[in-house]
Order: sequence, then C-alpha cells, then structure tokens
Amino acid sequence: MQDYLAASARAIPPSGIRRFFDLVSASKDSSIISLGVGEPDFVTPWRYRDAAVYSLEKGKTQYTSNAGMPELREAIAQYLHDRFELSYNPADEVLVTVGGSEAIDLAIRALIEPGDEILIPEPTYLPYNPIASLSGGVPVGIETFAKDQFKLTADGLRAAITPKSKALVLCYPSNPTGAIMSYDDLLPIAKLVEENDLIVIADEIYAELTYGPRHVSFASLPGMKDRTIVVSGFSKAFAMTGWRMGYACGHPELIGAMLKIHQYTVMCAPIMGQVAALEALTNGMEEMARMIESYNQRRRLVVQGFRQIGLECHEPQGAFYAFPSVANTGLSSEEFASRLLLEAKVAAVPGYVFGQGGEGFIRCSYATSVTQLTEALDRIGGFLNKLR
Repeated sequence: MQDYLAASARAIPPSGIRRFFDLVSASKDSSIISLGVGEPDFVTPWRYRDAAVYSLEKGKTQYTSNAGMPELREAIAQYLHDRFELSYNPADEVLVTVGGSEAIDLAIRALIEPGDEILIPEPTYLPYNPIASLSGGVPVGIETFAKDQFKLTADGLRAAITPKSKALVLCYPSNPTGAIMSYDDLLPIAKLVEENDLIVIADEIYAELTYGPRHVSFASLPGMKDRTIVVSGFSKAFAMTGWRMGYACGHPELIGAMLKIHQYTVMCAPIMGQVAALEALTNGMEEMARMIESYNQRRRLVVQGFRQIGLECHEPQGAFYAFPSVANTGLSSEEFASRLLLEAKVAAVPGYVFGQGGEGFIRCSYATSVTQLTEALDRIGGFLNKLR
C-alpha cells in the first residue's frame, strides 16, 4: 500500500515523544514513572466541566460560527488585552480552533508555498517541521544553546535568513527547554523580522506558565502585531488537553485565510469545548493560578534534584519541562532514555527528537506529583551511580 501514499506523507517520521509514550502505555509494569508527555496531571477544574455539562443538558449541541462562538472570541480578545497587552477585534482577528495544534497547521498552510523557507529555532516542539514539509515548505532549523539559556539570538537568526525565508516560528516559553525570552531579547529579533519582511508564528501556549518574569508576547513589540500570528489554547495552563480548544489571533487577512481552510476541514471547534473554555476565561483564573504555583514548586524540586545527582540543568523559566544534560554519561540521549526506562523504570524523552541542539539532553515533564517526581529523581540517581 506504500505506493498509494503521497511521498510527503511517507517522508514524515513518527513522533519520538509518542514512541516513548506508547512504550509506557503498552507496558504492564505499573511501577514505571512517566516524565514523558507534556500533559497536566490536574483534572480539568470542575467549574469548567460543570459549564459544559449544563450546556449539554440545555441542548447546546449544534454547530457554532466557523470562527467560534462570538462570546468566546470576545473573551479571548479581552483576556489577551488584560494579560499580555494585545488588542484584537474579536469579529475578524480571532479564530477558535481544534487545539493549538490546528492553529499551527492553519497558520503554516495559509502562509507557506512550495520552496518557501520557515525558520524554526531548535530544540523545539516537533510538529512544525512535518507540517511545513507537507505544505511544500523547507523547514530550516536554527540551533540554540544552553549557554544562551536556549534563547534565539539575533546572530543565529541572521545567519539562517535567505531570500527564500518567509516565516519564523517562535515557541516561547519553550517546549522542551523551558526557556523564555524577555522584551530586550525579542527586540533585535523584531528588527530582523522587519528588515527581512518575515511573518512570525508565535506559539504561546505556555504563556501563563512563567516563574518570575511575565511572558512577553512577540505581537506586543512595536510594529509586530500585523506581522505576527499568535497561537495559543487552553490545554496547558487550564488543564484542558482532551477538550482540544485553541485559538489564533492576527491581521484580518491572515486570520481570514486560515478561516477558509478551517471551514473546509473541521467546520468549527466543538461547542461543548467552547463553552468550557469560555467559563475558564471568565471565572477560572483562580484555579489556573493554583495550578501554576504547584508547577513552580515542582520546577524548583526537579532542577535542584538533577543538579544534586550530577546532571547539569539550566533553570527553566517557563512551561513545565526540565532539560538536563546527560552528556557527561557518555551515552547518547537515545541510549540514556532507553536504558533509563528499561533499568530504572523512568520514562523521559531523548533530546535528539527535538531537533538541532537537543542531542545530549533529555526532556522531563514535571507536570506530575511531587511524590512521583521525588521517586523518579531517586531512581535516576541510582541509575547514574551504576553507570559510574
């Protein structure tokens, strides 16, 4: 059947994250501790669930507007204004999507034509590369480094730009490194974006998950709003992964093009999820704040723990991932992660799957309980002692 498949589909590699997740899921060993998948361990707060249940009881099961419920788009616009100093017209600059993942797909497909280059700082979230390739684009990785706290630098971006460059992806706070970028970090990036006439896809799904400096949206920089498609959603900060609720905001012509693709693929996001998302934005900020404080406690535990057992680990300022170096073990990230799972019953993701600069690291999600994290650190420490 391979002969029937499009070459672009055949060329897409399976997700390295999912491979390790599937190994854990398929195992009958209940003692395995998974630090692999970036999913909150919190159940969606009851307030959000109750709103969805009540809407079902009232018979709200129809299609919504293709762009999403007007009241949800208004709430998203108000939320972005209040939290990140962004101003969007909910009528034509906000699109509700099936998760942030669909928003990323729509943005890339609306922008990229065959031969266009899309610049992607790495290590990074996996889907950007295959989605760009499916659109006929050419993904260009830009390596970032632990010495720079995994931030994109102006020098790194400048060296990657060519006459074919069309778009830049910015995933900050970063999956997998937990890196953030400040206003001063972003200014020289914005200058290069303007000079080279680029469009930016700002994946800001972890915007609320920062531990110190507040997140700065790239679209809030001078002159960058019309050059930026802001992508976000409810999965991470609001613990709503399975609801698949996301959104994109940007210039009306960019959002309009994305809306046309959205109309022909999914029609609209599910109304039940939209109702829950509206409740999260209007009445759920206290629940979100409590979850973020818990992540911060776990973040400090994990970073200190890795350093104590002998693994260098830069301090993540955002998201809910630690990205410790395993280079001093002499093992590749693949070997380390595989043996850690087999011998210590701890699942982590090898860094190489996240692109350039990821080799020599493992990604560990701390979106799990303190008890599990403490036990995982003990097991990893014991595993390291055996290696030594």
